[in-house]
Amino acid sequence: MNIPTSLRRAKAPLALTAAVMLAASACGGGDAGGSGDGLSGKVLIDGSSTVAPLTSAAAEFYAEEPGKNEVRVTVATSGTGGGFKKFCVGESDISNASRPIKDEEVKTCEENNVKYEQFAVANDGLSVVVSKDNTWAKCLTVEQLKKIWEPGSKVNNWNQVDPKFPNEPLKLFGAGTDSGTFDYFTEAINGEEGASRTDYSGTEDDNVTVTGVSGTKGGMGYFGYSYYEENKDKVKVLDIDGGDGCVTPSVESVQDGSYKPLGRQLYIYPSDAGLKKKQVLDFVEYYVENNKKIAEDAQFIPLNAEQEKELEANLAKLKEAAK
Repeated sequence: MNIPTSLRRAKAPLALTAAVMLAASACGGGDAGGSGDGLSGKVLIDGSSTVAPLTSAAAEFYAEEPGKNEVRVTVATSGTGGGFKKFCVGESDISNASRPIKDEEVKTCEENNVKYEQFAVANDGLSVVVSKDNTWAKCLTVEQLKKIWEPGSKVNNWNQVDPKFPNEPLKLFGAGTDSGTFDYFTEAINGEEGASRTDYSGTEDDNVTVTGVSGTKGGMGYFGYSYYEENKDKVKVLDIDGGDGCVTPSVESVQDGSYKPLGRQLYIYPSDAGLKKKQVLDFVEYYVENNKKIAEDAQFIPLNAEQEKELEANLAKLKEAAK
């Protein structure tokens, strides 16, 4: 059973998860193994809400392949941190992550004898967005963003960001603390992972941020590039000055490194135990081999040539080890 192409790039991670689970469930399949010349069984994935649409697009393409449609791929969204909590105790086969695994998460995995591989499957540019009604802000420096978002910040009006800006209340929306987006943004802007003012509307669902920013004249928020692409009719993206002038997040600026410091890579972490299941190994191989098509379909930024070469080498090692 194929999943409708219209479900790709769905805006809500939870809706994406439900769609993939519903369509896959109708196809049947057990926990592991094959069905004739095809494959069946489950592939359990959890983690980053940013990476979820990317992995869901991979699952939808995969289900359209001959002999693959009895594999049940489920994609849940408990955030990068929440995903690793489950992954490192063996509750999922693959963890989606919008940042590399942390030392303390590595330790938890080691304590539970959970071994894994790491694959960078796409790029992303964290996008700082404001309301369409915001006619004054076009570019912010990293210093201005830090002034707004640093711990203890009392900035609550746009004229505190720049005296040239109007007397307009500033209302903030952003990622929840279990999100890899939160970890990345706070480290890139405030210089320390997890360091952030707390008086903002935090959520693991980027669609809530879209709604909040688009409905508030003085609103500001941040999330992954794909969510901006999905919602550019509702919010306006700001250029960011990382020290070399104002740069707009785009495929080109993320791939060439000029969109700094908010360009990043996105990852999947399959466990070694998961990869011992034929359907999990097959899905991972498909995902990695088709990363460019999947990234473009889900409106993410594909890997650059150097990153692609590294990914191919990692996949070759995986295939060799699986023989």
